[in-house]
Amino acid sequence: MALTPDAVLSDLKSKKYAPVYFLQGEETYYIDLIADFIEKNVLSEAEKGFNQTILYGRDVAMNVVLTNARRFPMMSDKQVVIVKEAQNISDLNREQGQKLLTDYLNNPVPSTILVFCHKNKTLDKRKALGKIIEKQAVALTTKKLYDNQVPAWIEGYLKSKNFSATTKAVQMLADSIGADLERLSNEIDKMLINFNEPVQIDEQLVQKYVGISKEYNVFELQKALVVKDVVKANKILNHFGANPKKNPVLPVISILFSFFSKLLMAHHAKDKSERNLASTLKVSPYFVKDYSTALRYYSLANVVNNIHQLRSADLKSKGIGNTSTSEWELLKELVFRLLH
Repeated sequence: MALTPDAVLSDLKSKKYAPVYFLQGEETYYIDLIADFIEKNVLSEAEKGFNQTILYGRDVAMNVVLTNARRFPMMSDKQVVIVKEAQNISDLNREQGQKLLTDYLNNPVPSTILVFCHKNKTLDKRKALGKIIEKQAVALTTKKLYDNQVPAWIEGYLKSKNFSATTKAVQMLADSIGADLERLSNEIDKMLINFNEPVQIDEQLVQKYVGISKEYNVFELQKALVVKDVVKANKILNHFGANPKKNPVLPVISILFSFFSKLLMAHHAKDKSERNLASTLKVSPYFVKDYSTALRYYSLANVVNNIHQLRSADLKSKGIGNTSTSEWELLKELVFRLLH
């Protein structure tokens, strides 16, 4: 049965356990979240010593995994077997290993909770093993969030901890960290630990606890680019150059690429009202004014050229076609080209 992460966690919290969990996909945050919950909560501390086994895919073959799964618990109703990095099980993609797993799935041990953490890869659901996993196990396939889904995720994560945030604070977190849910959750948790009671998170708190400079950050650089404020853009660039470790070039390029990509969509929109642009671009009405303003400063040809410049800078920042230019020099050249 294919489920969502929230549905799987909800059942676990209600102590509704399945014999087999197969957690796979690109978004490892949910795989770790569910596996960690099972590891920490299914058994008591006293039961874990005899009844909880952690295996690593690179160290075991399928017969070893299933030998552990077929054991019966000692002085407990359940035993837990968790296979981390299950994508590295030596014979998982071989006929013999798949046959062993298929046989177990058709007749699992009811007292065992067997968890496979299959990261960054997915089994083909059209093939026999993929089909039997979907039918007989709790099967979760995770995907990376799209950039426009990140703000809603942040709001939901904060709500789950009884906190809220302003629209700008949410967008700052989304833009500065992106769709890396593990890093996002860590940064939010580090911020929330400073409060004894729930508060509303605003941009000042994000700047204070997440380490985003109030005046010299990529959001202010983007604002300077929106109105072609050369002086302000250069001040921010000089700050970046003086603090290169705190201001790596790749996230800056990524955020600016997202902005100009949306600006390209805005140019093609027939209805350029702020309400329609907010809906079309999937941005908060709070930020849509930046796009309305940028439409006056950047022609369609300018935007297309800027997207090309950003793609070129992205390749150079990764060492493609660039052997000696520093990140700061690369960013300085990029911003000049974006403005002119």
